[in-house]
Amino acid sequence: MIIVTGAAGFIGSGLISRLNQDGFKSIIAVDDFSKIEKTENLEGKIIQEKVERDELFPWLDKNQRDVEFIFHIGARTDTTEFDKEIFDKLNVNYSKDIWLKCVAYQIPLVYASSAATYGLGEHGYDDDETTLSQLKPLNPYGDSKNEFDIWALQQEKKPFFWAGLKFFNVYGPNEYHKARMASVIMHAFNQIKATGKMKLFRSHNPDFQDGEQMRDFIYVKDLIDVCIFLMHHRKNSGIYNLGSGEARTFKDLVTNTFLAMAKTPDISYIDTPVDIRDKYQYFTEANMNKLRSIGYDKPFHTLEEGVADYVKNYLASGSYL
Repeated sequence: MIIVTGAAGFIGSGLISRLNQDGFKSIIAVDDFSKIEKTENLEGKIIQEKVERDELFPWLDKNQRDVEFIFHIGARTDTTEFDKEIFDKLNVNYSKDIWLKCVAYQIPLVYASSAATYGLGEHGYDDDETTLSQLKPLNPYGDSKNEFDIWALQQEKKPFFWAGLKFFNVYGPNEYHKARMASVIMHAFNQIKATGKMKLFRSHNPDFQDGEQMRDFIYVKDLIDVCIFLMHHRKNSGIYNLGSGEARTFKDLVTNTFLAMAKTPDISYIDTPVDIRDKYQYFTEANMNKLRSIGYDKPFHTLEEGVADYVKNYLASGSYL
């Protein structure tokens, strides 16, 4: 059996789809299934059992002998949430409990960290484990992810294989439920479809022109490929960046969305909301050398390829991965 937490979410549901395609049918889907807006993500997928998030640990105590791997993808990911207690409960303490079970039962683990740990990038975007304590995330979400990464490295007892993946800006199918936190591509698709235009955040940093803010955008299919690689690899434990390795502008992103919709780009700019303006990353770019060094050699989708696939094969038809 393979456990996937956050199973009904964006990345978790896509991962289950890929596991099914690869012949894995004994999937234990863990989530807060009271959130019905996410249930469509699991339609058509082969799942052995659904386990409520709060029931995972007693379930694991009973069934640990049959568990082959855990993908801990579930987390509170809202970067506009500032209640630290929520992140302590769902991102830090819950993750610690999963780690300790993996140690006790010798279950390999891949868990989701985040590029939000890098803050403004004062120390660059290298997945150097010796610099984690120097990082300055911009919000409680980033703090929670960095806190767990640091805790994991400090543990004397570790799963025989584990990997923390610092997800950069992920986009792709199955994010329909994410509302404000969905990718800019999805927001662009909806705005363009409704109005023929797209509004992007204006730059409030003199070093960047409007629309020239840059992020490392990674297509969810590439992220899932890495997860599958690590499940089979099971060595070289540690924390790894997971981005495309190439920063691109939001203007590039939206222009490609227009082109995938066969429409002429029409972009204007609005002020960045005040509640996130001073916590806004203007540049991120993953150094991917560490992952490449352990043997992962599959190329990532270019921005043009990923946006075209997402828009034409999923957003335009409302299809799920």
